[in-house]
Amino acid sequence: MRKLINAPSDVVADALRGLAAAHPSLRVDVEGRTVVRADAPVAGKVALVSGGGSGHEPLHAGFVGFGMLDAAAPGEVFTSPTPDQILAATLAVAGEAGAVHIVKNYTGDVMNFKMAAELADDEDVQVEQVVVDDDVAVVDSTFTAGRRGTGGTLFVEKIAGAMAEDGAPLAAVAEVAREVNERTRSFGVALSPSTVPAAGRPTFELAEGEMELGIGIHGEPGRERVKAGTAREIVDASLSAIDADMPLRGEELLVLVNGMGGTPLIEQYIAAGAVSDWLSDHSARAVRTLVGPFVTSLEMAGCMVSVCRITPELLQFWDAPVETSSLRWGR
Repeated sequence: MRKLINAPSDVVADALRGLAAAHPSLRVDVEGRTVVRADAPVAGKVALVSGGGSGHEPLHAGFVGFGMLDAAAPGEVFTSPTPDQILAATLAVAGEAGAVHIVKNYTGDVMNFKMAAELADDEDVQVEQVVVDDDVAVVDSTFTAGRRGTGGTLFVEKIAGAMAEDGAPLAAVAEVAREVNERTRSFGVALSPSTVPAAGRPTFELAEGEMELGIGIHGEPGRERVKAGTAREIVDASLSAIDADMPLRGEELLVLVNGMGGTPLIEQYIAAGAVSDWLSDHSARAVRTLVGPFVTSLEMAGCMVSVCRITPELLQFWDAPVETSSLRWGR
């Protein structure tokens, strides 16, 4: 195992110290494992709180800031944050307007966020929970009941974050977050595994010349293993799976071409070109395309494609200004 770390047990703490050093506008509690926007709590604003296992950076801490999340609770690598962490993050940013918890659909995350919401209620903080389950690859996987939450989480956090920044009330912010989730689908392909530092060995094995279709962001099994293909073949497999679940013909789409952590940006742009061609061939159109490693799985090589059937109102919130450590435009 060759990783740029000090010790496997210190990975998350050391990363949070580095985040704090690089971005002094954030309030980072290394011991308590929370990341909070510097100006929180913002009076009268619904707070957005998310979190999950570390190893998916920049998700979620990299999306804390103006126009997106108010706080994030990073767990250990590929491990859910604790209810106490989530509660501390919530109380640090939520006022009378309440908070929305955006939760990827993994059993531990859902359970711990639910417990934290109940504890927040004891503190007179109203919380709405929104569960993201955008992955079409498998149902009832290793870590989930139902579909996994993956790349589409970024769409939910950005659009709901813009609406909250605009002063919308709690019910409306939660409703738009659920709408974005319902309009979003994702599919991922792995070309190589990742290695959790504490384990010191790959999360799964791929034979030379194989790829995993429908991989999860923790290395969970996908639909099948097949011979490794070209970028066009990978994109066709991904978008065909999405199209079978949510027809794309005639739709205007928000598109994320997401690197899984170990794929160079040049290859991600090759995939983005293949996505554009596929959509054109199927009478669909990407009105916005975001390319980059935004929802990763440590050093896994591969690609995840996420699409959202966008509306003019949702597009306005997508285009609204955002200023976080890893996503920013318009300010």
